[in-house]
Amino acid sequence: MGIALGSDERTPLTDAVVADLEARGHDVELIGPPAGEAAPWPEVGRRVGEAVASGRASTGVLFCWTGTGASIAANKVPGVRAALCTDAATAAGARRWNDANVLVMSLRLTSPEVAREMLDAWFATEPDPDEAANIASVEPGRG
Repeated sequence: MGIALGSDERTPLTDAVVADLEARGHDVELIGPPAGEAAPWPEVGRRVGEAVASGRASTGVLFCWTGTGASIAANKVPGVRAALCTDAATAAGARRWNDANVLVMSLRLTSPEVAREMLDAWFATEPDPDEAANIASVEPGRG
């Protein structure tokens, strides 16, 4: 699976998540400092969102200090449903009830162990078909 991974900082957490994703056999496209390029969080969030919305990536993983700014930036891209998650239950819920396609984590709060648990939940959970109407109601142009 192709995954767009972006952050406004390269940290031990981002390195651990890249290694985890690659160990799972995913193709990881790096965006921002993890790729060795300077990029502020709004640009990184937009670029991860665009990779997912265009279909270049199946899902995205995104980081910034709190996770809030990056999730706001990604959610401005039509077709993106970025979810700021702090634990595995929240990540599973974001997939199940919201069909989230970008997992956002806080660099400040997330440990590599919790990130791994969130990734496990993210990849193991499919959207609930009973939520299709609710999910469709938040698409651009609906309201």
